[in-house]
Amino acid sequence: MGHEGQYIRYAEKFDPAQQKDRLAGPGFRILPGLDPSLRDLTTSVLKIATYYKAMEAFIEVQSREEFGAINHALCASISKLLKDYLVLIVQLEHQILSNASFTLHLLHLHTLPTSHMMFQLYTLGQHILKKNALLEDDLDDSVDGFDDVDNILEQLREGGDLAPGSMSKKVCKGGNVLRLLTERLSFMSGDPAARILLQTLLRDASRPYMAMLNEWLHLGGIKDPHGEFLIKEQQSIKREKLEEDYTDEYWEKRYTIRDNDVPPQLEGVKDKVLLAGKYLNVVRECGGVDVSKEVKDVPKSFDDPQFLDNVNGAYAHANSSLLNLLVTTHALGARLRSMKHYFFLDRSDFFTYFLDLSTSELKKPWRLVNVGKLQSLLDLVLRQPGTVAAQDPFKEDIKVQMNNVGLTQLVMRVVNVRGFDEMPAPDTEDRYRTPATKPATEEEDKMTGFEALEFKFSVPFPLSLVFSSKTVFRYQILFRYLLSMRHLESLLVNSWEDHNKVLSWTHKSGDPKLEMWKRRAWTLRARMLVFVQQTLYYCTSEVIEPNWQALMARVNGDNQDNNGRPGSQKVTRTVDELMEDHVDFLDTCLKECMLMNSKLLKIHSKLTSACQMFATYTSTLSRTLFTCSSSLAGKESHITHLTSTSHRHKIAAQIPDEVKTYDAKKT
Repeated sequence: MGHEGQYIRYAEKFDPAQQKDRLAGPGFRILPGLDPSLRDLTTSVLKIATYYKAMEAFIEVQSREEFGAINHALCASISKLLKDYLVLIVQLEHQILSNASFTLHLLHLHTLPTSHMMFQLYTLGQHILKKNALLEDDLDDSVDGFDDVDNILEQLREGGDLAPGSMSKKVCKGGNVLRLLTERLSFMSGDPAARILLQTLLRDASRPYMAMLNEWLHLGGIKDPHGEFLIKEQQSIKREKLEEDYTDEYWEKRYTIRDNDVPPQLEGVKDKVLLAGKYLNVVRECGGVDVSKEVKDVPKSFDDPQFLDNVNGAYAHANSSLLNLLVTTHALGARLRSMKHYFFLDRSDFFTYFLDLSTSELKKPWRLVNVGKLQSLLDLVLRQPGTVAAQDPFKEDIKVQMNNVGLTQLVMRVVNVRGFDEMPAPDTEDRYRTPATKPATEEEDKMTGFEALEFKFSVPFPLSLVFSSKTVFRYQILFRYLLSMRHLESLLVNSWEDHNKVLSWTHKSGDPKLEMWKRRAWTLRARMLVFVQQTLYYCTSEVIEPNWQALMARVNGDNQDNNGRPGSQKVTRTVDELMEDHVDFLDTCLKECMLMNSKLLKIHSKLTSACQMFATYTSTLSRTLFTCSSSLAGKESHITHLTSTSHRHKIAAQIPDEVKTYDAKKT
């Protein structure tokens, strides 16, 4: 039992008051004068006393609260073995007192199996203590410490202690203890006695971990006060904050895997464990899981044959529950169709009417645009009977806002500088700016409402996981691109109307050079209009629509053949695959619409700028033609007489003062 006697004393270097000495176990010295053969037997038996005292100290230290439930369960299992050891000592003492033939040699023989067991416990304990740096520094596992900023901030939020040394070493607990036990079990597999012992310890120590695992897999909750579970929860990220800030941190950062604390038994299924709990947690947040229900008929230890089936079954159930919640309860398909109507201008009669009503407002510089007025006009248009939006149950979620960065500059920044993953949340002030790439004030002031207009779509939890800030940002880029092309098309159509109605264009002058110039202008306008219309057709009919049909087939779980046509079989999909399909659809549309290639983007920007410049200056060219055509400029009164009453005022307004005071010599 490790107590000093008359002839056996502690080694001089052992100090019972020092924790490190107690954990290493006492050394013993035998007083001189003992027979050498008896000394050898005594030395062999004394090793058990060293092991016992060390394990007593190990249990005392590792049972502290900060070492977690797994260490507590391990200590409880070791305590049972030490209790059996004390029973053996009592039996040996009875033999010594009652059996005169019981010798030291017999004592040694009786304690050999127990000595082997105690040695295995001792080496295991020493290994764990070294990992905890209670015996000596383990440089390999010295920690994250103050490099792990997330842990420090989380501990501060929860009122934790950041005193010097409180986070300086990584505590060996939870999955690390189970990993250590599993590795030793594998290493000692050739020793039957050691294998049975370590299996018992692993089974007992894993029970609290399995309880946490089952709670996570079947109820979506984490009861991990000591931070031992392989899933880490950031409690500061809540669903209410998600609805306010509209970011996707809830899905990506609230639950993460502690990669260094995963037991070997869960290494191959850790991603399934994470996703199963995440899916179920979302369902639970929406009231779809009865948290009061007790989890029954689940494996209690890693060696249970149903262990992997339990993980796979929970994952399948959680995935189907969340898919059903998104697709059926919250009508994901209808939401996607609604996004298509508003952002991709599908069946957009309502939007054409909106542009007609708001043209006077959108012509202004974007800083002067009254967003409240635009929102009122949009609400009015969306409620017009007969439009596709009138029957849309989600029309209340669409809002108007202005972006302070031009489309080309914004996309170039995504392509060349940051990428979508680095773009900030859409609701933050001064959103797409960085100090190094602030847009010039002149460029900001030049932007009209047409160029700055974009929609914002707010969706409730849990659909906000699918329509995260990054995905909505992609929708907004495509919308602004399609809107710019639609607006450019309308400007060119107005130019066509001027070319066919304004007299300065339709009147045949006697100057062949001027007539040739007109024909070249008409040809240029026609080519510009064809370019814009063909680009719009390509983006909508050949890019967005086919990819949209493929996305909806995947959302509905339809199988597809090699040609992309939907088949008859249903395919089981995961929520993460569905979210990836959604993002892939948007990225494919952006790429095939030539918005993700900087060279094509620059060429396209130059072409559209030229078209816009031509359309904008058509009215100026109309007035200039009066000065260039002598037959029109000298006969203003004759023009007024020839034109019908409906065109007189229009033509008179188009004749500038210079034409009215026309001088033939200057011409």
